Amino acid sequence: MAEAHQAVAFQFTITPEGIDLHLSYQALSQIYLSGLRSWKKRISRIKNRIIKGVYPASPSSWLFVVIAILATMYMQSDPSMGLIAKIREHLPLSLSLSAQGQTVLSVLLFSTLLWLSLILALRFCLKLLLSYHRWMFELHGRISTKTKVWTLVRLLSSRKPLLYSYQTSLPHLPVPSIKDTLERYLESVKPLLDVDGFQRMTRLAAEFEKSLGNRLQKYLKLKALWATNYVSDWWEEYVYLRSRSPIMVNSNYYGMDFLYVTPTSTQAARAGNTITALFLYRRKVNREDRIPGTVIPLCAAQCERMFNTTRTPGEETDVLQHWQDSEFVAVYHRGRYFRLWVYRAGRLLSPREIQYQIQRILDDPSPPSPGEDKLGALTAGNRTPWAQMRKQFFSSGVNKRSLDCIEKAAFFVTLDDQEEGMMGENPSVNLDRYAKSLLHGKCYDRWFDKSFSVVVYKNGKNGLNAEHSWADAPIVAHLWEFTLATDAFHLGYTADGNCKGEIEHSLPPPQRLSWDIPLQVSESLAVAQALADDVDCHVFPFREFGKGRIKKMKLSPDSFVQLALQLAYYRDRGTFCLTYEASMTRLFREGRTETVRSSSNESCAFVLALEAGEVIYFILHLFCLYVVSKYLGVESPFLKEVLSEPWRLSTSQTPVQQMELFDLVNHPEFISLGGGFGPVADDGYGVSYIIMGEEMINFHVSCKHSCTETDSHKFGSQISQAMMDLMTLLNPDFKEATKANPDKQS
Repeated sequence: MAEAHQAVAFQFTITPEGIDLHLSYQALSQIYLSGLRSWKKRISRIKNRIIKGVYPASPSSWLFVVIAILATMYMQSDPSMGLIAKIREHLPLSLSLSAQGQTVLSVLLFSTLLWLSLILALRFCLKLLLSYHRWMFELHGRISTKTKVWTLVRLLSSRKPLLYSYQTSLPHLPVPSIKDTLERYLESVKPLLDVDGFQRMTRLAAEFEKSLGNRLQKYLKLKALWATNYVSDWWEEYVYLRSRSPIMVNSNYYGMDFLYVTPTSTQAARAGNTITALFLYRRKVNREDRIPGTVIPLCAAQCERMFNTTRTPGEETDVLQHWQDSEFVAVYHRGRYFRLWVYRAGRLLSPREIQYQIQRILDDPSPPSPGEDKLGALTAGNRTPWAQMRKQFFSSGVNKRSLDCIEKAAFFVTLDDQEEGMMGENPSVNLDRYAKSLLHGKCYDRWFDKSFSVVVYKNGKNGLNAEHSWADAPIVAHLWEFTLATDAFHLGYTADGNCKGEIEHSLPPPQRLSWDIPLQVSESLAVAQALADDVDCHVFPFREFGKGRIKKMKLSPDSFVQLALQLAYYRDRGTFCLTYEASMTRLFREGRTETVRSSSNESCAFVLALEAGEVIYFILHLFCLYVVSKYLGVESPFLKEVLSEPWRLSTSQTPVQQMELFDLVNHPEFISLGGGFGPVADDGYGVSYIIMGEEMINFHVSCKHSCTETDSHKFGSQISQAMMDLMTLLNPDFKEATKANPDKQS
């Protein structure tokens, strides 16, 4: 309990002579420094609010306007066309000012009004420019006049923006017309249905448009008028928080370490640098620094809940809880939970000090308390039992205090006692095991409710597992890119693999969390274990070519990969399926994600007859109409059928957003593996891919063992072959080049 005594600023005892007061100057000093840090953060937030409030202008521009108006007045010219004189006439008589003072005050008021008007005008122009999105469809070398005008965005935003500077200028997500949405939907399902099935869906769509559709559309447009985004809150609640099935595998996703290198093999050192890098990123978010890699203005609302956030279970719906910045992380090691303070007297501990504290946890020989070791399984099982147990056993006393430490921590850290990565005599199998470890672990050694959990393995490899409801993968990927780059290239390690920096040996040890657990977690663990055992994962780097060769043919790398996936699925199953590709809508305020249905008439025709393809997206509109129908208590056979269609091929690209952080020319070995997720349908595949540099594409494939028709390794082979066949078809010289360089094939 040494840390508890150090936290007490003063002690007193009552004696016959009076009160004997003992002050702890060390504790008082820490309180003072912590308070000073808190006030600095408050002042910084006030400053940022002012800067954001006047963007795209700057606070100093007000002074420029005032000086300009005063200068013109001094030159006997009135730029206000009589307004300054009018303002002067209406000044309160109680102001005892000279004639010159009244003039100056009138100029200040006029200048301020003019300055605010200019800000509103600039913001309106910026919003108009940001509402134009046709620039992304322009052909190379053929830029339209509208797109040339759109480049004025750079001029209006030339002053360095903050993270949230664009928020009020971003357009709202528009509500499509019912007619357009239904036409797009019918076009997308036509290649997937027989003649009778398509005629039936056409009839249902027509009936929906004439009857219930227009009624629901009116409510949706009403919501769009007053809501910042008519989709995002419903998407978060109904797609994620109301789900009662396990979030492990079904919702959470993972991110991996470098493919070829591990910066250090010392577990505590890797944890020290990783934790430091994550807190440095949090500092950038708190300061609202414009984060690199975001050239096009995107909504940054999802960054707000990145740290200090936990999804707490409810019997009917979960709740996302976000707290003020905490100065500690929760750590799990061999069945025990610890609270690790990473700030002391207002300063962030050095990486070497965090390594020292982590090593203390690794060296701690104490056993887990009864029921503690598998406690995390509650977050891996079904949500309703977890909510009931949380209410019954964790609502008061020592259990609540310890649970609060985990849920209010900046993030969760697992010190895994396994070794993972591409290693050993069978690196492919070990990569697959690495993916499964990050996706579900042992089902009890992660805290799946946290916004993200970092995993550091015994051999120094690391990775993370992220909860999905608070943000989408690009947000977490941005965080993880920064973490890996900062760890390897900026913080670095000593020659013997330890973190850099000095150690203050008087640091109090990490605090072991206490529990009084009379319950058994066997039911939740059994559910989670069955789900984990059923997942089949396959991770493989595709090295034959990358985006460089694809772009030389003036093709979109993403479209190329999507077409290869269609071809691979057709060869694997002998048919086409409803295909999901995630695409972000962060060009709109509070935008999250949309669905691209890449299995279209054209893509199916290409697979069958080697012709061109395209993509269509519209599914969120139908989803919101379905939610409105539920609120109104009305049934729609059309919407019910549309929303019940299974996504047997769910895909997502995780683009590298901060290439400037990775010098792949001089350090080609520092290649990230990307991340992946579990299958959406029990009889389908989940495919994630990351295009790394010019010559590699990493794939993550998942499915379920319980489905006899799916096999992640077989489908991975189909993907590789489809990629090769498409390249050979579109570029006949590629086959000869491959024969000339057989060593490049994996």
